[in-house]
Amino acid sequence: MKYLSIILVFCAFNLQAQLLTEASNFTQKDSLRGGLRFERTCFNVLHYDLDVQINPDDKYISGSNTITFKILETTQKIQLDLYKNLTIDSIVSKNQQLKFERIHNAVFIEFEDEIKKGETQKVEVFYRGKPTEAKRAPWDGGFDFSKDHQGNHFIGVAVQGDGASLWYPNKDHLSDEPDNGANIKVSVPNGLMNVSNGRLIEKIPQENNYTKWHWEVTQPINNYNITVNIGKYVNFKDQYKDLDLDYYVLEDHLEIAKVHFEQVHEMMDCFYDKFGEYPFVEDSFKLVETPYLGMEHQSCVAYGNQYNFGYMGNDLSGTGKGLDWDFIIIHESAHEWFGNSVSVADIADLWIHEGFTTYAEGVFIECKNGYNDAMDYLYGIRRNIENKRPLIGTYGVNHSGPGDIYYKGANMINTLRSIVNDDELWWKTLKNFAESFKHQITNTNEVIDFFNRELEHDYSSFFDQYLNYKDIPVLQIKKKGRNKIQMKWKAHAKQFEMPIFVSFIDENKVYQINLDRNWTTTNLKMKDLQKLRIDNYTSYFDIEYLDEE
Repeated sequence: MKYLSIILVFCAFNLQAQLLTEASNFTQKDSLRGGLRFERTCFNVLHYDLDVQINPDDKYISGSNTITFKILETTQKIQLDLYKNLTIDSIVSKNQQLKFERIHNAVFIEFEDEIKKGETQKVEVFYRGKPTEAKRAPWDGGFDFSKDHQGNHFIGVAVQGDGASLWYPNKDHLSDEPDNGANIKVSVPNGLMNVSNGRLIEKIPQENNYTKWHWEVTQPINNYNITVNIGKYVNFKDQYKDLDLDYYVLEDHLEIAKVHFEQVHEMMDCFYDKFGEYPFVEDSFKLVETPYLGMEHQSCVAYGNQYNFGYMGNDLSGTGKGLDWDFIIIHESAHEWFGNSVSVADIADLWIHEGFTTYAEGVFIECKNGYNDAMDYLYGIRRNIENKRPLIGTYGVNHSGPGDIYYKGANMINTLRSIVNDDELWWKTLKNFAESFKHQITNTNEVIDFFNRELEHDYSSFFDQYLNYKDIPVLQIKKKGRNKIQMKWKAHAKQFEMPIFVSFIDENKVYQINLDRNWTTTNLKMKDLQKLRIDNYTSYFDIEYLDEE
């Protein structure tokens, strides 16, 4: 069951005071959106049946969502969510209209009688209105009502962070995905197609010159991953092993897409090897052209990179190593493993989604062009790291970490690989992580426990430093006496320890020095410093030379 009946704790690493201070800056609206009060934890969503009509000319949506759920604790009231700019006409259960109260974007529904633990129940929420338009999708949530260059409607929606309740009623919390998937039925004007998650079940002509496109997802799915894509699409198909590949692109992009999307096979070869089988074979894999750059919509990856290599033709690393593959295809597809399959219970832990996915970019480069190119790329993306906030956000208020969850997250993971210093063990552990947590909802503590167990070493203080403090560790070096060299880590995390790897310019041998926060007198001599090479290329830390005390 993809539901965690848990109350999230602030953090395992002595940051309670800091987080309580941050929490004081949040409002009731934030708590209603991100919190796990009884009206949310008392039930588990089993299925969504979304049936809506979208009028592109008026930028208007209307319809209903039937929500099937199981009661975990006897209750008479539950919380759903829908942005307040959308009107709820009625909420119906067993042919009876239910009372409801709206507080900000939360919807509290009251039943006539208590629903007992173990019972299964349905509610159908009828709603309508003009949904929020994104100013710059996908960085802000909402619909992108665009036109293609031939003047046809070209519409998409991306709502990560802002939440799926921006456009349809649901239990809008990452801790609860519909166990049995969803039906997504979207009616659009004739001549246009809607593409959503999963597989196309049927297209149904409507009386009002609309066509209903019925898609079905059989696997659990993040609420923000449920999507619509409306356009004058054409479809072509491909196959990778037992995985069906479907591509939906604008008509005049068909030929370039057939060539450009061939890199999906190379990507799948790599990810199958390193992360295991594609997690949603039953629901297929799709790339769908969108008016915005991209998003990891499960089994329906949004693609808007305009058939460029790199990130809109640029290399985020500045090294040139990101220019012979399409960033959006690789990054957003990697989310199928990390984010869509391995999911987090609270957006505060979003580093798990984005850190592992950004690291997967380097993994793909290593599969494609070798280890050195991958390390160059991962080192290069450090230029995007700001180190202004910890990677973990504040729990219970829908607050994620900073943009560093991408690039710093990836470099933290690569640092862990470096200090493990055993590639056979590393790749085995990474694949086991993706497969063990397949279709699971997790959190930071569980992930740390997993890597500690699988790597047979306690890396808790390592994760503590990189996740819970904005600063990276600093290797401090100073002279001791006439010839000796001392080293230690300057770090916030208690009990912090991490090895460093050194070599000399005229030698091929690499030496490991184990260090913690206490000064360690090394075997190095002062003369060694002129020829010494310290590896902070594959490991992410700073170096500081101090004067002798």
